[in-house]
Amino acid sequence: MLLAGYMVPHPPIAVQEIGKGEERKIQDTLRSFEEVAEDIAEIKPETIILTSPHAVMYRDYFHISPGSGAKGDFRQFRAGQVRFSVRYDQVLAEEIAAEANRDGFPAGMLGERDKSLDHGTMVPLYFIDKKYRDYQLIRIGLSGLSLEEHWKFGKMIRKAIDETGRRCVFIASGDLSHCQKEDGPYGYRPEGPAYDRQIMEVMGSGDFEKLAGFEEDFLDKSMECGHRSFTIMGGAFDGMKVESRRLSHEAVFGVGYGFCIYHRKGVE
Repeated sequence: MLLAGYMVPHPPIAVQEIGKGEERKIQDTLRSFEEVAEDIAEIKPETIILTSPHAVMYRDYFHISPGSGAKGDFRQFRAGQVRFSVRYDQVLAEEIAAEANRDGFPAGMLGERDKSLDHGTMVPLYFIDKKYRDYQLIRIGLSGLSLEEHWKFGKMIRKAIDETGRRCVFIASGDLSHCQKEDGPYGYRPEGPAYDRQIMEVMGSGDFEKLAGFEEDFLDKSMECGHRSFTIMGGAFDGMKVESRRLSHEAVFGVGYGFCIYHRKGVE
């Protein structure tokens, strides 16, 4: 059963060992990470499904991380002492791959180029693990396929969840626009703030079906990161009544960080 979902960013600077004080400039982001972690700890899911733009990605295929688990650390951000070790839910991963195979859909566990955990996965887990660790993980990459195909894949993931009976939550990891400020790392484009306004309105209201209606040219110009991640989660909630709650949005460093929480209605 899919119980809840979370739109979260993955700024390494939010990690204290990396930010070294700079993280204090994004207090709303830190508070939202805490709230998400506390919410997950209260639900106590068996499995966390996490989609990341920085996991293994192919142009025409969705990669599901295979095996019994994986490790990772923040050495690329000069904080190699911060380490992670996760257990994968092999049963659910195989069921998602089987569901895709039955439909002739391009998703599965082939072609793992890099087994180590990516920062799009580790940054959210850095906060979650402080509150709750009794979970297995499903890690899924995005693809270059259409938004409609990302939505369709989300529906398959939900069907696999229902088939296995797992109690799951879904984390859609992804930053928003990267071009929000002249002094930001990618400069300024008007499409940057415009995208953030639109995506926060859509995600804040839980109106997921609008995700597939964004123009690809607009997404490219906005230099967004997480739209396809959000779209997969939207597909997983297709046809389901959810209570949505917008937590925060910041773009202090020129990159958008947005948080929303979704709870399935009628479930204790």
